Amino acid sequence: MTTHYKSLSDLGMEAVIGLEVHVQLLTDSKMFCGCKATYTGAEPNTHVCPVCLGMPGTLPVINEKAIELTVMTALSLNCKIAIDSKFDRKNYPYPDLMKGYQISQFDLPLTSKGWLNIEPENQDDRKIGITRVHLEEDTARLVHRLDVTGDTYSLIDINRSGVPLMEVVGEPDLQSAEEARLYLTKLHTILQYLGVSTGNMDEGSFRCDANISLRKIGDPLPNWKVEVKNMNSFRAVYRALEFEIERQSNLIKNNQPIIQETRGWSEESLTTVSQRVKEYAHDYRYFPEPDLPPLIIDPKWVDQIRSTLPELPDSRRDRFCDYYGLSLYDASLLTSTKPTANYFEEAMQAYKPNKKELSTRAKITANWIIGDLTHLLNESDNTIETSPVNPLALSKLLDLMDDGKISIRMAKEIFEEMFTDGTDPGSIMEKRGILQINDSEELSKIIENILANNQKAIEDYSKGKQNALGFLVGQVMRQTKGQANPQTANELVKTALEEKID
Repeated sequence: MTTHYKSLSDLGMEAVIGLEVHVQLLTDSKMFCGCKATYTGAEPNTHVCPVCLGMPGTLPVINEKAIELTVMTALSLNCKIAIDSKFDRKNYPYPDLMKGYQISQFDLPLTSKGWLNIEPENQDDRKIGITRVHLEEDTARLVHRLDVTGDTYSLIDINRSGVPLMEVVGEPDLQSAEEARLYLTKLHTILQYLGVSTGNMDEGSFRCDANISLRKIGDPLPNWKVEVKNMNSFRAVYRALEFEIERQSNLIKNNQPIIQETRGWSEESLTTVSQRVKEYAHDYRYFPEPDLPPLIIDPKWVDQIRSTLPELPDSRRDRFCDYYGLSLYDASLLTSTKPTANYFEEAMQAYKPNKKELSTRAKITANWIIGDLTHLLNESDNTIETSPVNPLALSKLLDLMDDGKISIRMAKEIFEEMFTDGTDPGSIMEKRGILQINDSEELSKIIENILANNQKAIEDYSKGKQNALGFLVGQVMRQTKGQANPQTANELVKTALEEKID
């Protein structure tokens, strides 16, 4: 337990945290025009048209695919889907708003009243409420520069303006930075499984703002909150909330007021910095968007979308436990990302065991993915999707171990070479002349020669010194350059020693 949480407890207070997550949707075109929605790597201001430039007289048209992806996400988050919905104008003056307002949703969002489960360590699962999931358009991007005189100026890239932006507004049910991290991770994983967004925080397709305040334990929600922005990683969200909890608790301890404001997270100083006084909803002067008709959502269409939902992470994790016999820990790690879960299942599909052998092979496969493969991926800055070792190649390697053709030490050496050049394990074995020696007759001749030159080890074993057995097996492995089957070598050495002693 960290110091500030102790101080919170001493104050008889608790944190109240709600997250607002903005997600760029994977659509071909923008929210209200036909411009390409993909802009990463494009020259500034090249994916634009009169509509997303905010030119007078232009009319927006709703992107149906964006509505579908939002409904799909909301269903996965246990939300209620509205029958009647509409878009509104959110008015606030800022340079990145080309029209001087943003088309968003206010009092009649597409979806509402959902929830998401998180699983804090050493605590009961917690159901975190979701207020609403609605749609809006993204803003342009401001690029800040410094000229040769030291003065600052800003440029506007309008490529991002109008990209479909889904907002997931969470209830203020989170009570710690760790719970916020778990919530964000879970939401990100669900979006990845649905395929509705890239979810890349570095590129801005998954952005999070946090609202945080403190209250006396058991009191109603306070009438103030601090909004924290500029957090571009899960780690930044965690650190920013940790800092804010400590900052606010220190103000309360010193009888100082907490100002309702918007603060930005500084990665350099690891602090939040005041940006502006917090706006209230009525400051935006919402009113219905006059250029767009009301949205009528057909329940039959919603049911059709529901029927196409993929298997979500929690369901897949539970299936991995039930069908493959994996532990909850292993299954959780494997299903934490969709590509990792897919890799595991493809590796298992290449193996044709009977039911009795399935759990053993699944555990071995999981260990290799979670351990050796993940280690090499991290070292090489690869992802599992770009892994030089594909699932079928890993399965072939494990088959070689199952058949007794290679030892685990040999397998690890081969695996590293497979990862380096993408070669098939059989080709590496043929090239290097690797083959595990299982022939008892061949090993017995080697063991007889080793015993003849290690009389002291025989005497030690006869006196009950078991490490002598290990020493002699080690000599066998050394002489065979690691190619002897360790289990067979151990049994044969033990038999030979017993015969010598008798």
